[in-house]
Amino acid sequence: MAGTSLGARFYRQIKKHPGLIPMIGFIGLGMGSAALYLLRLALRSPDVCWDHKNNPEPWNHLRPNDQYKFLAITTDYKKLKKDRPDF
Repeated sequence: MAGTSLGARFYRQIKKHPGLIPMIGFIGLGMGSAALYLLRLALRSPDVCWDHKNNPEPWNHLRPNDQYKFLAITTDYKKLKKDRPDF
């Protein structure tokens, strides 16, 4: 066993226990979904500021009809009016 690679041992386990294939698929799907969601949060969220020099407070530059939530069921962002002061 010391000379075999990790991939070969993994393949041998899959051949012995084919019931592991769906579990590995779902774990991979969950990890991929979590990674994509974190990437979306890092790139599209107004709470994250990557450029402090040109835009130190990105949350002050949001228009009232910008949808930054992932899912908004009851709110129609196109019909919202501005109800806050400019800074």
